[in-house]
Amino acid sequence: MRAVITTEAGGPEVLALTDVPTPEPGPGQLLIAVTAAGVNRADILQRQGHYPPPPGESDLIGLEVSGHVAALGADVQGWAVGDACVALLAGGGYAEYVAVNAGQVTRPPEGIDLVSAAGIMEVAATVVSNLDAVRFRDGESILIHGGTGGIGMFAIQYAKAHGATVLTTAGSAEKLDLCLTLGADVALNYHDDWVAGVKDATEGRGVDVILDNMGAKYLTPNVRSLARLGRLVVIGLQGGTKGELNLNALLGKSATVTATSLRFRPAQEKAAIVARVATDVWPLIASGQITIAHQTRFPIEEIRAAHEQLGGGSNVGKVVVTF
Repeated sequence: MRAVITTEAGGPEVLALTDVPTPEPGPGQLLIAVTAAGVNRADILQRQGHYPPPPGESDLIGLEVSGHVAALGADVQGWAVGDACVALLAGGGYAEYVAVNAGQVTRPPEGIDLVSAAGIMEVAATVVSNLDAVRFRDGESILIHGGTGGIGMFAIQYAKAHGATVLTTAGSAEKLDLCLTLGADVALNYHDDWVAGVKDATEGRGVDVILDNMGAKYLTPNVRSLARLGRLVVIGLQGGTKGELNLNALLGKSATVTATSLRFRPAQEKAAIVARVATDVWPLIASGQITIAHQTRFPIEEIRAAHEQLGGGSNVGKVVVTF
């Protein structure tokens, strides 16, 4: 089968499309013939040598795919060859075929074509699992950083569907307008004093939850922006890995800081997350409460261009590669 490999750690130029052996589905696994694969920030980190796959997983890049069931491993029930599906992976998505535990596979949302569906699972699973981890409740206030990325665009709509007051950050007037169109109540330019903007918007209270993709750079201002009993969950490290945490500020608010990685969760946890996405998120998409983020699509032969698009800083929504 054709698959994308990395010849070494580095820039997009290290990505190469070549022939590799087709995987065989093991017990409890499905083999998926891939229609399309989502491209994520984690993929860029892996290409650069900073985010290796968990032990025992494919060293090919790619954390989410859509396609059709091509073969069933032993003990798999509820699926048949030819069924349309989407899957959450720990690796292996940039390939014509991928083998994955059946619990990490589900049907695509009703009415959504497979190419569009390829860019949904990773963002949905990331947002839902992390908001569950910090006990996000209907009607709370939330600050979502990076409101026009794939995760941000989904998170704004998901939080609004659950009655939240949504604040978000973005880097241009055009992107701020897009955030408001998606349902954000307040959109703040991160080039300005967004901490003051959060305080003004919440009348000094701060927000209950922060979904952060920046890491170290935003650690101190995020803590300042939390309400009493607020919860900060770090899901990305675009702003660095090491920051200084003022424990006295955290203590004074009885606040919580946590960080999670979806990729390294055990298979049983991933299966539970996929099931939760199917039951909670898919109906919101089918009803129109959540719309699919804008996608920039590339054929797999242009995988380098796809990585350049996502890594360039101006991308809006999701990047998807098609087979």
